Amino acid sequence: MIDVIPEQTRAAWAGFPQALTEKLVQLRGLVLDVARNEPAIGPLEETLKWGEPAFLTAATGSGTTVRIHRHKKSTYTYALYVHCQTDLIEHYKQLYKDILAFDGNRAVVFDVKDPLPVEIVKHCIVMALTYHQRKAR
Repeated sequence: MIDVIPEQTRAAWAGFPQALTEKLVQLRGLVLDVARNEPAIGPLEETLKWGEPAFLTAATGSGTTVRIHRHKKSTYTYALYVHCQTDLIEHYKQLYKDILAFDGNRAVVFDVKDPLPVEIVKHCIVMALTYHQRKAR
């Protein structure tokens, strides 16, 4: 299924190099796929936060917001951002420190020249979009 990219998201990525935009579109697709395939997550609300595409679990409240955008205004790196007051990045590091790159306690950073580790990234997204649900247990 091809998801139509909302105008606000296209506008947020306007002027980005094609390679960066393609990677962001791929990452967006993974976020949407995860939500579609995990009933506990429910439908996502796609909006902008700080001018960056953000995905909220507004219908279920199951998880924390996930954002995707270029990293530090770079044309070569992009990131999956999570709320900095969660322990998600620490969990990601425990599981994938040899595979993923991180920026502090808020971002998983990717380089446009590298293939996206799809299954690992999907696992990280699931953990974020079910964060509140898991913490409540």
